Amino acid sequence: LQMSFLSPPMAPSAFYLKGVAPPGVSLGQIFLGSMPFLGLVVVAMAMLYIWPQIGLWLPGVLYK
Repeated sequence: LQMSFLSPPMAPSAFYLKGVAPPGVSLGQIFLGSMPFLGLVVVAMAMLYIWPQIGLWLPGVLYK
């Protein structure tokens, strides 16, 4: 859900930001600025796919 909130074609957060940004800021600049964060989300998803125990560790500790 986080990726869809930040990435095109939907990206409601980018359109909200465009509404409050100064007139000189384009939607393309906003999308380019969000790319590092999307990259981190992709890396985190890949890590969870490769090593699912990362995401299952805390629930395992809490429900022992």
